[in-house]
Amino acid sequence: MKKNILVVIFIIIGMIVVLNYSEHNLKKVIASCVIGQKRTSISFDIEKAKKFCEEKIRNKEKIK
Repeated sequence: MKKNILVVIFIIIGMIVVLNYSEHNLKKVIASCVIGQKRTSISFDIEKAKKFCEEKIRNKEKIK
């Protein structure tokens, strides 16, 4: 019984870590997209680029 409780606690902690890590990855992907937009754009607006990248990446996540 004690081992079962430890396994459940370990799984819950693992799920929390994975969820936090995926949010970290999302932020990194958005930052990379903004940098790419900066390099390819003649007139660069960081807020517009960030909004564009967030929408583009979140739409790709919904498709999966």
